[in-house]
Amino acid sequence: MTEGIAAERVKCLIIGSGPAGYTAAVYASRANLNPVLYQGIQPGGQLTITTEVENYPGYPDGVQGPEMMIDFEKQAKRMGADIRFGIATKVDFSSLPHKVWIDDEKLIEADAVIISTGASAKWLGLSSEERLNGFGVSACAVCDGFFFRGKEVAIVGAGDTAAEEALYLSKLCTTVHMLVRKEAMRASKVMQDRVLSTPNIKVYFNTETEEVLGDKTVTGVRVKNNKTGATQEIAVNGFFVAIGHEPNSAIFKAFLDMDEAGYIKTIPGTSKTNVEGVFAAGDVQDKIYRQAVTAAGSGCMAALDTERYLGEKGIH
Repeated sequence: MTEGIAAERVKCLIIGSGPAGYTAAVYASRANLNPVLYQGIQPGGQLTITTEVENYPGYPDGVQGPEMMIDFEKQAKRMGADIRFGIATKVDFSSLPHKVWIDDEKLIEADAVIISTGASAKWLGLSSEERLNGFGVSACAVCDGFFFRGKEVAIVGAGDTAAEEALYLSKLCTTVHMLVRKEAMRASKVMQDRVLSTPNIKVYFNTETEEVLGDKTVTGVRVKNNKTGATQEIAVNGFFVAIGHEPNSAIFKAFLDMDEAGYIKTIPGTSKTNVEGVFAAGDVQDKIYRQAVTAAGSGCMAALDTERYLGEKGIH
């Protein structure tokens, strides 16, 4: 593995390559921190599985998610960031410099680490859901609801996020069919009341999604009632999955403070974690907003926090 292999020493290591990681790389490069960025398991992050992005400033005609991430990467490279393929598989933040293993074989020693590994949407696990992802299937109503204005959609979920997204969609869509697996929602009482009092949200309790229907785009969803066993098909143009996100933070658990869901805790108003010289940005520490523009903003914060930290340490 890494025994006997000389470690590579870097000033600033960035783990992850979505809007947060690439923005951190742009700012860190301009500050002469010579950042090394490892792109991780999904170079470009969740935006690479998003089709049209219309809510990011600076793209007046919209942009394809993958194309946008290529633009981010090109800009980071032009500033001088060293961008590499590879996945962080193990870390040791118990002493300085911090140690990060890449692909279980390469050891990086870093004076500062910016974690921007993002979060992954949880899915139902249906083959039809996977096949139509980006063609009517989405895990982000705020990102994609706009494309379903004046249409009928379905949303799966029972928590506060699902309730919020159903309410958001209700302002754009003619009817929102909300599919709840159990006989009650998990959302807070106030959110349940809002959903149930919204005329164009139709809630189906005890309802399991069997299949998303459609050839090239979503045309409907087949559901089954858990109590009666009866199935029905609901004609919809969009299918939203709102059963939660999972932050990609498992390898940091032994060292960093996290909430019960695994999101890395940062000191409010900063990107600082509980470990000196380790910073977190983007969806791995943000379970509220989860937008490309907020991730990019927090990547900027992380780079600026890193620059100040290294300056105070006398590392130039």
